[in-house]
Amino acid sequence: MIDLTIVLFERIGLLLLAAFMLTQIPGFRSLLDRDMAIDTVIYLAIVFGFIGILATYTGVLIPMDTLMLESRFTNVTSSEVLIGFSTVVVMIAGLLGGPYVGLCTGVITGIYLAFIGGEAWIANSLINPLAGLITGWTGQFFSDERVIAPGKALFIGMFPPVLHMGLLLIFISDQEKGVELVNTIGIPLVITNAVALAIFTMVIRAALNETEREAAIETNRALSIAEKALPILQDASLISNADKMAKLLYDELDVAAIAITDKEKVLSHVGLGDDHHRLGEPLKMRLSHKALDTGDIQVAYDREEIQCRSEACPLKTAIMVPIYRSGEIIGLINLYFRHSQQIRAVEIELAKGLGTIISNQISGFEAERMKELLKEAEIRNLQAQINPHFLFNTFNLLHSLMRVNQEKARHILIQLSHYMRANLSIASKTLIPLKDELAHVNAYVEIVTARFMDQLIINIHIDPDLDDVLIPPATLQPLIENCIQHGLKDKQMKGRIDFTITKKEEWVFIEVRDNGKGFSDDILVLLGTEPIDQQNGNGTALYNINERLKGIMGEKSRLHFRNHPEKGSSVSFKILDQTRSGINEDLRDDCRG
Repeated sequence: MIDLTIVLFERIGLLLLAAFMLTQIPGFRSLLDRDMAIDTVIYLAIVFGFIGILATYTGVLIPMDTLMLESRFTNVTSSEVLIGFSTVVVMIAGLLGGPYVGLCTGVITGIYLAFIGGEAWIANSLINPLAGLITGWTGQFFSDERVIAPGKALFIGMFPPVLHMGLLLIFISDQEKGVELVNTIGIPLVITNAVALAIFTMVIRAALNETEREAAIETNRALSIAEKALPILQDASLISNADKMAKLLYDELDVAAIAITDKEKVLSHVGLGDDHHRLGEPLKMRLSHKALDTGDIQVAYDREEIQCRSEACPLKTAIMVPIYRSGEIIGLINLYFRHSQQIRAVEIELAKGLGTIISNQISGFEAERMKELLKEAEIRNLQAQINPHFLFNTFNLLHSLMRVNQEKARHILIQLSHYMRANLSIASKTLIPLKDELAHVNAYVEIVTARFMDQLIINIHIDPDLDDVLIPPATLQPLIENCIQHGLKDKQMKGRIDFTITKKEEWVFIEVRDNGKGFSDDILVLLGTEPIDQQNGNGTALYNINERLKGIMGEKSRLHFRNHPEKGSSVSFKILDQTRSGINEDLRDDCRG
């Protein structure tokens, strides 16, 4: 018994080596996250099943006639019993992957053991799927733990070997020999199986803790760098402060050199190689141009890819990180290393994270600068129409999207930029082409539909050949905003806005309609005739639009308001198609100016 226990403990070392290798396979993390799909179950069952088959060869062979231990075997005869660690692998599969992974692994291993044969082939074949089910179901009681504690694993690991002993007593033909076999191997098998399962969970916990500790350190470093970069990027752009940013990154990161470039040349180089990597040099590396073209991180793993002409250059490898501003690539941050072994997956992920954080900071500060510009600008025709809550809500949206969907955040930031530029460019004009006004509307629609993604549908229909029709600026966007802010404010189901522009003879008809609550009767009679500022509605923007339409386009272009029997309301007006009917030349000159 003691000799068998020692041998089985020796074989645990082989199993632990396989366990360590298991932690490196791509699908292992899904076991810990318990993110199981049918394809994952099949994949993991095959992997564990293969390891279980290999584990049979770490076992020992016991002839039934002598019950003497044989530690090496090539085949199993009908008078011999195979005792090994395949059941431990099956228990591990069930403990980490659940009953389905455990059962499938046990079936694969059991079939192989049946194929090997031996006196106890039935018991050996049955115990594997049963062990997978038992540990899988038992492990679900501890589903709140990412990796079960070794003490609990030790306790769970005792049950399958005990069941195995019972199966051996049932299926071994010679009952006396069966009892003697169980007396010989029972205690060693229970102890070694339970200890092996406990040690395996300790290995997994240690590997996981090390990975998470390293990730936490790198995350801390990235956040520290981002915090220190704030004043640099806040004072001016990355391009203007390239030297300061390069020195900061060089001091904080374990790299040989840092270079910052724009899309054409080197702006700063700090560290080794600064005697020949000079400022103003054009970008030479093929991978640098590829990073600028694709927007993806590129890694140069050897000196040839760096393409440095200096034979004495100490820089052998590099990571090229694209930097964005409002969705547009503005340059690169290059991290140089002396040896390719220094570029591990964690360095690449850190570089990617830094690129994302710095890009988001740059884009965020640009949004802040736009916000300050809006405050300072004198917008003659738009002061009453722009809702300040829209800007703050948009910045909050950008802040949220930067964490979960950076590509969408960049897109929305570009639309906000278009929206704000349109506000500034049309502020001094009396009339603008309809296409410019629609660009303003489309930018606004892109932003609000991103904010209310599952709550709002905006349908736009515009007749062709109306691009050059002249219209007072900021006329259409406030109408859509009014629908969202007031008409659809208390809408429980999905809100809908239909925006149509049609042409009939010399008139262009414009209507904005929603499926909301409609105007109250007391508000309806006052809309457009005087500013209204009440808790249930705000007619100031509608009043200003109406006054400008009448003053510039004439009384016939006034706003019309109505509620619809099937719920909802609409605001409509018409304007002359000046491209055919003619218009005051002063207004045309004002539009061109």
